[in-house]
Amino acid sequence: MKPFRLAIFASGSGSNAVAICKYFSTHAQIEVALILSNNEQAGVLQRAQELGIESITFSKKEFVEGGSVDALLQEKKITHLVLAGFLWLVPAFLIAHYPKKIINIHPALLPKFGGKGMYGARVHETVRNSGEVETGITIHLVNEHFDEGKALLQVRCPISPTDTVLDITAKVQVLEHQYYPKTIESWVLS
Repeated sequence: MKPFRLAIFASGSGSNAVAICKYFSTHAQIEVALILSNNEQAGVLQRAQELGIESITFSKKEFVEGGSVDALLQEKKITHLVLAGFLWLVPAFLIAHYPKKIINIHPALLPKFGGKGMYGARVHETVRNSGEVETGITIHLVNEHFDEGKALLQVRCPISPTDTVLDITAKVQVLEHQYYPKTIESWVLS
C-alpha cells in the first residue's frame, strides 16, 4: 500500500478521473484506491472497471449523513479526496475529516462562472454567451461552499466569438487533463 491513497468522486463520464488514474498508475507514493459516484449510470464506473479500480455508488442520504461512505473511506485508508466532475456539495463533516485534503477542478476562471448549478456545458455556454475572450480552469481546495475554496492554480486559454460550446469544452478539457494530475501530485506531496 502506498502512503498516499486517493478517492476520486465523479458524477459523469470520468475523463478527468481516467487522466488522474493513468498519471498515478506507476507513481511511487500516490495511488488511486477508489472511485465513488452518486450516479449509477455514470460513465466513470465503466472506466473504473476497465482500469481495475474499485468503484461504488451511493445515495444522497449515504453521502450527507456519512455512514457507509465515510466508513468506506476510513476502511480503504484514503488520505485525500479528489473531485472530478462531482456535482454535490461536500458535507461539513467530511471537510472536517479531511482538512485541506479535498481538491476540486472547475472548468472556468473562478470566481467568475462558479457556484451551484455551474458545471460542464452550462459553464461553457455561459462563458460563450458572456462575450469573454478567455476561459480556463481553476483547481482549488474544497470548503463548505461551491467553488469558493482557496485556488491552487488557474490556467487560461483564449476563446473566440466563433467558438462553439463544444470548442470551448475541448480547449478546457486539454487544460484539465494536462494540469489536474500534476497539481494533485504537488498538493499531496507538499
